Amino acid sequence: MPMLALAFASVVCVGLVSGRILWTRNVRYCFLIWNLLLAWLPLVFALLAQEDFQRPAARNWRFAVWAGAWLLFFPNAPYIFTDLSHLTAKFAAHFWVDMMLILSCALTGLVLGFVSLYLMQGIVNRMASRAVSWLFVAGIAGLSGVGVWLGRFQRFNSWDVVFRPVKLYHDVGFKIADPLRSRASLAFAVLFAVFLFITYLMLYALTHLRHIQPPTSPPAPDSAKTGNPSVALPLGAV
Repeated sequence: MPMLALAFASVVCVGLVSGRILWTRNVRYCFLIWNLLLAWLPLVFALLAQEDFQRPAARNWRFAVWAGAWLLFFPNAPYIFTDLSHLTAKFAAHFWVDMMLILSCALTGLVLGFVSLYLMQGIVNRMASRAVSWLFVAGIAGLSGVGVWLGRFQRFNSWDVVFRPVKLYHDVGFKIADPLRSRASLAFAVLFAVFLFITYLMLYALTHLRHIQPPTSPPAPDSAKTGNPSVALPLGAV
């Protein structure tokens, strides 16, 4: 059901973006389709990692590759929220429509990422403990805050770890060496990490709600058993 719901939401988002393109004759928001595709990759990698993890006898280097790929691409899932920066006064006539369009794609991407995080948290829980799995979630939220900052403000992509490692190392190292010099960047990364952790925690809690069972019927009064008439009270007297 989660996969069907996410697939349906993604199709709807693609349809909405396509509808905007046809309506305005402007391909400005085509990037949302690309970003939504990237948001699916962490879930794909998490499913592959889980499949290898569930076969201990066959577990090998592929599990580490899938887990590493998941870690690199996970920030792409919540990244779509930063696409709200494309809302400008230049397109004031479409502002609210565009905002709802971006938020629809962003929410879909966020849930895609959280489903993959839930799968990876389950793996860590089985490898270590429940407490360690929540430390893992907190760590991923922190790294994702940095990753989204790198993507939005430094214009790095997940694959730049392979194709531009030196440039990435220098830029990140410069910020780490003097974090107080870029307080706005630090604040964004921290606040985005807090946003991810709190949102994941709330969704996790909602998925673990227990169904409330209806109260059982009280036993029949003795008068009913003995055949004596019972007194019927009006609703207002109860």
